[in-house]
Amino acid sequence: MNEKIMFAERLKSSMQAAGYDTRPSVLEREFNLRYWGKPITFQAVRRWLRGDSIPSQEKLQVLARWLSVTPHYLRYGGAEDNAVKEPQGQWETSLTREEHHLLAMYKTLPQPQRKIVHEVVETFSKAYGDSLVLPERE
Repeated sequence: MNEKIMFAERLKSSMQAAGYDTRPSVLEREFNLRYWGKPITFQAVRRWLRGDSIPSQEKLQVLARWLSVTPHYLRYGGAEDNAVKEPQGQWETSLTREEHHLLAMYKTLPQPQRKIVHEVVETFSKAYGDSLVLPERE
């Protein structure tokens, strides 16, 4: 079996394990919601799923983050533990009730609106990051 077909099989099984249908339309939608570059086409993702091509490393990283596997596993397979291991951030334990509420509301937004909120916050952070006066914690 060639490496492109093996990649396609790993991609499909990772999508299924994450609870997604292995259809090109699903992959196109979910990938483009998470990728900040030029959107990929239906035909491109179809080639990934059929084993006709393998995405660039940058796109492979986005796929891996989305599907909670390592880029190495998606690209090469292997017996390596394929779960992405990220340490818990300390900020998660020190949120105020207001911050918890804000994050809960954010999580209820559809992905396109989350992307907009992310861009707005990022813009404010770049514009006012050094001059922002943060309120005292309660």
